[in-house]
Amino acid sequence: MSGKEGRVARGACVCGAVRIEIGVPARWAWHDHARRSRHAQGAAYVTYVGCWRSRFAIVEGEENVTRYEDEAEGTVRSFCARCGTPIAYERARSPQMVNVPRALVSERTGREPRYHMNMPEAAEWTWRGEALKPLKGYPGVLWEPPRRKKKPPEPMF
Repeated sequence: MSGKEGRVARGACVCGAVRIEIGVPARWAWHDHARRSRHAQGAAYVTYVGCWRSRFAIVEGEENVTRYEDEAEGTVRSFCARCGTPIAYERARSPQMVNVPRALVSERTGREPRYHMNMPEAAEWTWRGEALKPLKGYPGVLWEPPRRKKKPPEPMF
């Protein structure tokens, strides 16, 4: 891989069969709330880091990578055939980029995810920063108490 400064961030799938490297700093990072990404990842949203294709490499286990090509959408999703971990997301409209799920990369990528894409598609059940409180008797569990309904204002006459 030819990175500008030769620095890389490393990542791997859950079972370790596929190992990747991306040149850092990554091009950008974002949270994708699109229905398709949410469905493919089984999560409320997916955080990606985007890197130039020339700065992305599968350094081990390429034989364990399988791909799903969605011709109608012009996308390709790669994942580990052994454990199912998503490895990369590519779009025909930006052929020079490879998008990697941020959770794969164990090191700093040089970019913080500051962008939210496809918010109109966000699931209604996605947590959006509401106040959380510790759940009594369950260490480490936080919960969102129900909201109190506001009383309608009293008539003034």
